[in-house]
Amino acid sequence: MEKVLEVMGQVCPFPLIEAKKAIEEIQPGDDLVIHFDCTQATESIPRWAAEAGHTVTNFEQLDEAAWTITVRKK
Repeated sequence: MEKVLEVMGQVCPFPLIEAKKAIEEIQPGDDLVIHFDCTQATESIPRWAAEAGHTVTNFEQLDEAAWTITVRKK
């Protein structure tokens, strides 16, 4: 299953806070797809995922200031 989290326009640290909440709502093995445009989150979200034991399965830049990252829940 996949859950999409739209946090475009939210300033850091809110994309990370929302991601932490959203991952609690999905089952292990499910994907959380996060769309964001906060530059700091390009570092904070992957770091949080790694520290929490989740796997980043996709991370790409959509345009100059927008990214998508997919985190698979452990």
